[in-house]
Amino acid sequence: MSAATINPPAPPAPSKAVPGEGRIGLRANARHVGALARRNMLQIKQDPESMFDAVLMPIIFTLLFVFVFGGAISGKGNQQEYVNYVIPGLMAMMGMNIAMAVGTGVNDDFKKGVMDRFRSMPIARSSVLIAKIVVEVGRMLIATAILLGMGFLLGLEIGTSVPELLAAIALSMVFGASLMWIFILLGLTMKTAQAVQGVAMLVLMPLQFGSSIFAPPATMPGWLQSFTDYNPLSNLADAARALMIGGPVAHSVWMTLAWSFGITVVTAPLAVAKFRRKT
Repeated sequence: MSAATINPPAPPAPSKAVPGEGRIGLRANARHVGALARRNMLQIKQDPESMFDAVLMPIIFTLLFVFVFGGAISGKGNQQEYVNYVIPGLMAMMGMNIAMAVGTGVNDDFKKGVMDRFRSMPIARSSVLIAKIVVEVGRMLIATAILLGMGFLLGLEIGTSVPELLAAIALSMVFGASLMWIFILLGLTMKTAQAVQGVAMLVLMPLQFGSSIFAPPATMPGWLQSFTDYNPLSNLADAARALMIGGPVAHSVWMTLAWSFGITVVTAPLAVAKFRRKT
């Protein structure tokens, strides 16, 4: 009687990797961010009107505030003094207004189904959001350059040095990038782009006008001065003035960096987690 041959069970077939799963290395993540940033820049090239806010907003705001409020705050005929005061403050305002566009853009991409295509790709989810921030920081840099150009045409004088001017610009970029995470989170949470804009304006108006951007806090009532002391836009405006015009710089710079770090640490993980769940 022959012994029965027992065949060993066949090894299980290797499972196919699911796109987007697993750990993605830093180098690959950087490539993904670069590719997605190029995609976003090509969108701007195909739709030049999307740059109107970055190009026209600095011009309109500079002319409006200098010639409407400059005489009232600094005295008639002293607009140049107000130019030196308001231009560094407007650098803070530019970052917040550009950041608002990120939230509406993310919300619009979901409506168009763009994010569904990204879902099928083996890329890090965070790279989609970081690429948007990279491109928007570029738009913010263009807006800041135009703002400074308008300031120089109207008599802006730099009382420090070129490196300190560049430090003021860099500080504005860092703070603006941190604000973008807030608006990305809003764009992922709100149902429509109009809702994102509505909520953003409710945040923007008190922060912008309850700050030292347009007028010295010393002219405000006591309760409002207390608000401006803790307002991150006031810290950024004061830091930019100190770096560009002169004055105590350490406290306002460190406060701005602390706000930027705190906002990013809190909102960036929330935005990435919301993006993963939403997609």
